[in-house]
Amino acid sequence: MEKNEAASPAPGTGRTGCGASWGQHCAGLSDFWDIRDLLSLSSATGSGERQRIAALLVGLTQAHRRWGFGLCFLYLRNVQGQLWNHKRVYRIYRELELNLRIKPRRRLVREKPEKLSVPALPNRVWSMDFMADRLMDGRAFRLLNILDDFNREGLAIEVDFSLPACRVVRCLEQVMEWRGRPEAIRMDNGPEYVSHTLVSWAEKQGITLIYTQPGNPQQNAYIERYNRTVRQEWLEQHLFESIQDVQEVATQWLWTYNNDRPNMGNGGLTPAQKLKTAA
Repeated sequence: MEKNEAASPAPGTGRTGCGASWGQHCAGLSDFWDIRDLLSLSSATGSGERQRIAALLVGLTQAHRRWGFGLCFLYLRNVQGQLWNHKRVYRIYRELELNLRIKPRRRLVREKPEKLSVPALPNRVWSMDFMADRLMDGRAFRLLNILDDFNREGLAIEVDFSLPACRVVRCLEQVMEWRGRPEAIRMDNGPEYVSHTLVSWAEKQGITLIYTQPGNPQQNAYIERYNRTVRQEWLEQHLFESIQDVQEVATQWLWTYNNDRPNMGNGGLTPAQKLKTAA
């Protein structure tokens, strides 16, 4: 179930849909969810390139409510191969009043953490971490996220009320069946990760376990950033009635994240595009 907005933001301050000059043209486009269908539709109408850009932008921002202009433009350029001028697309984006509201934040001055190195090839280092949320009836559930640091590819999102060490091992083995064995896995010091079950399994597999220091999430920055994207782009956008609902949405979103969503950590390429560079 998708979460409803409490109130629509004032014009120009949030993502409301379209400006007055584009209202009639865009009125029926916000219901389109599949971006590929929208691309085909806008090509077939022949209503002009300006209208085509507007249609695609409206569809993208409705399908991916947490995408700002940067991700929308990179999707059109890198994924769909559209060569429209950046300024032209941004001007239409502004006219449609699709801007995301940016809340000012008070930042604390901290020491700059040491930057994580980017693995040269896939399966050099994976990262994994847990997240938590609640169903509509109040029951808490957990998510296990697994990421390949090379191309920021989401390898799995496992969802259940309980995810003990044996489930972590089983999930890793399922991923390894199609992805191959990682040389190392980075994680925090949670009880599931330091358990004998996981440690002994990793030793048998020849996998190095890299533990971050307590209170230093920046040492696992790739998965921490990924967790934030998970929460903002789909976990906070829905109300879930069951574990099955959560897993279904997670699986659908994961495909989009890996194949359609440009990633700034990959220089604007999707994880799938970055993976091809290693072939």
